[in-house]
Amino acid sequence: MNYSQEKFVRFQDWRSEKSMETQYSVSDGIHSRKIRMSITSVSEKFQRGLESGSERIKRIRKSLKSYSFGSAVTKGLNSGNKILDPQGPFLQRWNKIFVLSCLIAVSLDPLFFYVPVINDIEKCLGLDSRMEIVASVLRWFTDIFYIIHIIFQFRTGFIAPSSRVFGRGVLVEDTWEIAKRYLSSYFLIDILAVLPLPQVVILIIIPKMKGSRSLNTKNLLKFVVLFQYIPRFMRIYPLYKEVTRTSGILTETAWAGAAFNLFLYMLASHVLGAFWYLVSIERETVCWKKACDDHIGCVRDSLYCGNQAGVNKTFLDGACPVQIPNTEIFNFGIFLDALQSGVVATHDFPKKFFYCFWWGLRNLSSLGQNLETSTFVWEICFAVSISIFGLVLFSFLIGNMQTYLQSTTTRLEEMRVKRRDAEQWMSHRLLPENLRERIRRHEQYKWQETRGVDEENLVCNLPRDLRRDIKRHLCLALLMRVPMFEKMDEQLLDAMCDRLKPALYTEESYIVREGDPVDEMLFIMRGKLLTMTTNGGRTGFFNSEYLKAGDFCGEELLTWALDPNSSSNLPISTRTVQTLTEVEAFALMADDLKFVASQFRRLHSKQLRHTFRFYSQQWRTWAACFIQAAWRRYSKKKLEESLRQEENRLQDALAKTSGNSPSLGATIYASRFAANALRALRRTGTRKARLLERVPPMLLQKPAEPDFTAEERILPDPIYDRLKHRLLRGRQDRTRSYVLLAARQNLGSMLYTYIFKVHGERNRKKKLEEFPRPQENRLQEASKTIGKPPSLTATTYPSRFAANILRAPPRTSTRKARFHCCYFRSLWNLILQLTNYT
Repeated sequence: MNYSQEKFVRFQDWRSEKSMETQYSVSDGIHSRKIRMSITSVSEKFQRGLESGSERIKRIRKSLKSYSFGSAVTKGLNSGNKILDPQGPFLQRWNKIFVLSCLIAVSLDPLFFYVPVINDIEKCLGLDSRMEIVASVLRWFTDIFYIIHIIFQFRTGFIAPSSRVFGRGVLVEDTWEIAKRYLSSYFLIDILAVLPLPQVVILIIIPKMKGSRSLNTKNLLKFVVLFQYIPRFMRIYPLYKEVTRTSGILTETAWAGAAFNLFLYMLASHVLGAFWYLVSIERETVCWKKACDDHIGCVRDSLYCGNQAGVNKTFLDGACPVQIPNTEIFNFGIFLDALQSGVVATHDFPKKFFYCFWWGLRNLSSLGQNLETSTFVWEICFAVSISIFGLVLFSFLIGNMQTYLQSTTTRLEEMRVKRRDAEQWMSHRLLPENLRERIRRHEQYKWQETRGVDEENLVCNLPRDLRRDIKRHLCLALLMRVPMFEKMDEQLLDAMCDRLKPALYTEESYIVREGDPVDEMLFIMRGKLLTMTTNGGRTGFFNSEYLKAGDFCGEELLTWALDPNSSSNLPISTRTVQTLTEVEAFALMADDLKFVASQFRRLHSKQLRHTFRFYSQQWRTWAACFIQAAWRRYSKKKLEESLRQEENRLQDALAKTSGNSPSLGATIYASRFAANALRALRRTGTRKARLLERVPPMLLQKPAEPDFTAEERILPDPIYDRLKHRLLRGRQDRTRSYVLLAARQNLGSMLYTYIFKVHGERNRKKKLEEFPRPQENRLQEASKTIGKPPSLTATTYPSRFAANILRAPPRTSTRKARFHCCYFRSLWNLILQLTNYT
């Protein structure tokens, strides 16, 4: 079935609404012949349409039976037609729009009830032509959405029930299967909902039915509109459930959900008010018919505006009293208010619309308690339905609005409960007022920043790639503000962003104290902090510095994490960090930093050495103290040098004046003065030296250097650890350990250091005599690479040197020589293992 056939069949069914005209094809009045001719022509066209439509439906059924599922799927995939995903964003958005359009259509259909109007002066029933046009145009506009929805249903795939065993299931994209499924489900309901029956009744049937029969068209209009309400409401509810199931919620905000439920309640009030207006006109026309039948010379045709023909109808005022009601003559019951207010006789639509709407809302909210009905059965049923629907809708409205409104205040209530529990706990524990104020300030600041949302738990429940993108969006720009991370690659930054955790601190809070273990490294994003140190509590030493956005603290943890041989004990903080304002930061925990440092060796870069030292508060403090101590030593040395020069000048002056034969008294006085001055200077210098011996120099210990050279090893960590263990097991002396730690850059430098530093000059000369002089020169050149990055020369020649040692037969049979030979054979095995490893 192609698209044109679907469209043709649908419009053939749409014409079936004209069959309603056959109910009124019999006429005994003046215009019976014209009506019979028009109805006959319409019925003939309708029969021809049904015959052609039935033939096409039979053809479609035959084609559906002739195609198998496999061929249909293949043909549907090869047809190139656009198939919509029922769980796709476009169709979900369209379903929401269609639900709203259905509600608007349901609210516009009662406008047809306001078309009949009573001429109170001429006592006849007429139609509001302007209201007819407005209601018909609005109805056509809403029917467009139904037609578009029907077209989309023929292009919307579905999930095969057999494929729902695991996962989302397989989407069926075959047009034949989609059409067959839709035709057997909601197609008939959609067609009945989209049929323009009210327009046909208003624009075609009523104008052609003059006379007394036009009075009965009110009932036809009433039943047609109410009849179409059934398929329209039947289509709204499952579509609403589908939208709620696929997208989770119909409205994204709580206020929109509350407004939606309130709109449903007001829609019910609008429908009741319009129906009350139409039934009020019907009750008055019933009274007119009864009075006309009892009055001689009255014809029912004169009750329709346009057929009065000079008939006197003043008797209707007494037979149907409205302003002065008489229940013994005719009891209008609950419809008397509409007749007395004059809304049924006015052409002012806003006036009668709002009055009827208010009547429906008032009685729906009061459950119809103030309604005084007559003994008319249908009137009593109408009052009962108002009471029942009012009870159901009011309960539904209150329940849903309470649910929606509580969703907005749930977190406020949770915060209120937490605050109350905190106050009770603080009172029970007798906490001082300053601690209570700090707790209150922290809870208030945390609420202002997060609004009660557990961000960490929310992000952790998301997939890894989505969590990485969120953390990258939130943290990357802030991390790039930290100068230490500017030169890191994106992969390393992504790993750090994934493990960063937000941290909030209130004013005057201590993040870490001097001497406490450091368990996190903080990167300040907003706020101001004060960091200070007393150098372990030494008297007379104090250093402080301010931290701002872009700085970091807890750099001791970075040194600990970069050291592969660090212990499990956390480093000790050398500074106290206190917040001066409210601070927002990201924390990198010790385990996370250790993981990042172990997984990404690119963090171990020499380019970070200068940046780390420059921005580290610990290194800044040590550098300042070091410069001050150096300046003091320089000043002291300069003072001693100036005093020594003065003494030399004095000695020279005395020597020069000795040739001029000064007086004996002046010479003795000058020599005593110089001797006393020198003695005082020496005594002062001795006192200062003793004071310096008693008071240790207030210099900070040099901070531990982070291991930025991990990437420069030619040995992997396991082989390097085995080699270190082998060296230390041979000779457990201080020299061997010092040499091992100093020669960490490559294996060649370590071999050279072991041979020429440990065994001394005597063993060195003895070993070198066994090999040619060129090898010694090459080895000397290779030894210059200590402290530099490993090169091919520095690695190759010491290895060859060790190989020559292994090939040469030992010339001594001492135990020490045999030990060294076995030791070098073990080293050579390690070199071979390294070659196989790489």
